[in-house]
Amino acid sequence: MGAASLLRYLQIKTHHLVQERDWESIHVVGGYNRDCVVSTNEKSDKLFNWQRPTAQIDGDSLVIRCFPGRDYVQHYGLILATYLAMADRRHDHITYTFPHPATCRSAVDRVDLDVDGALVVVGWGLEHLAPGRTGWTYGHGYAWQSASVHGRRVVYLGFLHSIWGDVAGRVVARLAALGARDVVYVGKVGALDPSVVPNTALATGSVSLVEGTPVTWRDFFGPTAISQPEVRTGVHVTSPSVLLEGNLWLSANAQHAFVDPEIGPMGQAAAAAGIGFGYLHVISNNLARRYPEDLSNERLLQVLRQRADLVTRIRRIIEMRLASDPT
Repeated sequence: MGAASLLRYLQIKTHHLVQERDWESIHVVGGYNRDCVVSTNEKSDKLFNWQRPTAQIDGDSLVIRCFPGRDYVQHYGLILATYLAMADRRHDHITYTFPHPATCRSAVDRVDLDVDGALVVVGWGLEHLAPGRTGWTYGHGYAWQSASVHGRRVVYLGFLHSIWGDVAGRVVARLAALGARDVVYVGKVGALDPSVVPNTALATGSVSLVEGTPVTWRDFFGPTAISQPEVRTGVHVTSPSVLLEGNLWLSANAQHAFVDPEIGPMGQAAAAAGIGFGYLHVISNNLARRYPEDLSNERLLQVLRQRADLVTRIRRIIEMRLASDPT
């Protein structure tokens, strides 16, 4: 993103209390609490992934409370510091504390539903992938519904909050512990190939670089997805924050295909648990070349229409895979 697009992206994400006034200190923690001040920037017209970090006022200090995950806490701290720097405001008072691993695990372990033997589809666009927009059963911060697709039970699982980075890996581990046989993650990914136009293609694969180390998993899709003309494949790179993906980062990873924060941890967790995993993502932006469509203008009508078409293709590919082998 260029400077103007980056600033728009940050304004969308930054809690309104940070934008409205200066604070003596701002501290980001992993301890989500909806009873604190909710950001006015939340998009309440979305079914899933609309809840954002909340704010707790302590005199002239502010505590930002994220859903507990190392990557999310770091990412949100970077969002705040970068936004304030670009706004020519003080930003050296932003600090963050990583949540304890036990806190991270217990937050995800509140997911409790019957997925024994099922394929679980988790992530973005679920209201268009599931059989109906209504009929969701709600749990603590999540909702689900199930259907039979070509003889296989499929559970569609969406979260009201973000499952950024390592949180997503713990979600897969939890689903495996509950008996899921396969997990499919549907989301948005950045392209590293400058020729890929955003919102015109899908991404899949079975390898991700996690801290420079290749991670592989048993790919749920096999040849089904990559045989489709609109689907691209390649080595994915896991990055905890878009704000760490600068020019030096891009030069070091230019030979790879995609980047996002979740795919690597999810594939790693699936491999450790011995279950299948697959991702099928809309290519939403391009890091190697500037296009009119990026992460700052995802609500444009043209973008929404293109993505609706791609989500329809994702649903068809999942159905094709289950028709060929529902087990």
